[in-house]
Amino acid sequence: MKRVVVATRNAHKVEEIRTILSEYEVCDLSIIADPPVVEETGTTFVENATLKALAISRLTGDLVLSDDSGLEVDFLGGDPGVYSSRYAGEEGNDILNNRKLLKEMDGVASRGARFRCVIVLAREGVVLADFSGTVEGTIRESLRGSSGFGYDPLFVPEGYRESFAELGEEVKNSLSHRARALAEVAAWLARRG
Repeated sequence: MKRVVVATRNAHKVEEIRTILSEYEVCDLSIIADPPVVEETGTTFVENATLKALAISRLTGDLVLSDDSGLEVDFLGGDPGVYSSRYAGEEGNDILNNRKLLKEMDGVASRGARFRCVIVLAREGVVLADFSGTVEGTIRESLRGSSGFGYDPLFVPEGYRESFAELGEEVKNSLSHRARALAEVAAWLARRG
């Protein structure tokens, strides 16, 4: 089985990728003795994904997959965008991030948004390809559901009434931004054997 190293410490993200790329051995940064912390200094998803993919791929002989993704809210001019995981100031604090988003959207009628994901593949310090996926939807006025992570309890994908957190992993993994980008990754990998 071919190995893909995912340049993240986010267990939720790794599980989602592992489920979708089930024909590969998907590993996280725990395979590296002392993985570096790669600062996401880019201003776009592709810049941040590239920074992580290149840094980790220089340390391993494996194929490295790096994802940068986030929520873009129309009313907020595309924010939180690349700052989605640290929107409220503290990295990865879903409760504070959701609370801040709800406060900023309080009383707003137009609630259009999208999740965007960019994935970069690299090996030995060379970018091989990049892929992207989006899913359109709306922001709820309150949290709903208990599965998923991040903004899942607030995001209702187009064509549904339930949030990602209510729909569950199987449905989410079939239509999410990451699923769409990973479908492109899987097709690209299959063409290259």
